[in-house]
Amino acid sequence: MRQWRMLHVAMLLAAAHSAGGRAAEDFSVEAERRGERVDVRAQAAVAAPVDVVWGVITDYERLPRFIPGVAKSVVRSRGGNRLVLEQSGEARFFIFSFPIEVTLEVAERPRESVSSRAVAGNVKSMSGRYEIHPDQARGMVWLCYFGAIEPDFYLPPLVGMAALRGTIEEQFAAMVAEIERRAAGGAGK
Repeated sequence: MRQWRMLHVAMLLAAAHSAGGRAAEDFSVEAERRGERVDVRAQAAVAAPVDVVWGVITDYERLPRFIPGVAKSVVRSRGGNRLVLEQSGEARFFIFSFPIEVTLEVAERPRESVSSRAVAGNVKSMSGRYEIHPDQARGMVWLCYFGAIEPDFYLPPLVGMAALRGTIEEQFAAMVAEIERRAAGGAGK
């Protein structure tokens, strides 16, 4: 089993650039390869109210506007706190590109968490969960993400892992930046 640790220099740059210069401990993304599966853990402290955080992570159809690599995100059906979401995009690394197309079943626990799992697409398995944890003492909200992906296409050991890890870091940083942008400018999208 190969373990992939956080890329410290990239994380410091991503945290400084995308998250308003916060200290590295306030923004982290880790990806670890376990056989064919890649496990992901990410967290960031964001200066935003819970309602703004919730509004951004559930703004499914606007994700392509602020999340790099997401080309399409369409809600196909919705019933209560459950929905079916179709997404497509790519993971990029230098000149390499790996397409990702997936249909997700999504379950929402308003203002607390969003869980998803792939039911179709070019992944053998994919699941993820965003969690919102208010930090009253610091006046911030912790946004945490836990996920696992096993592609249904060949993922070269070094280049493929770097592409996935880089894409995840870039997308999580963009999510945090959008949350903070909306918090600074009010509730507007």
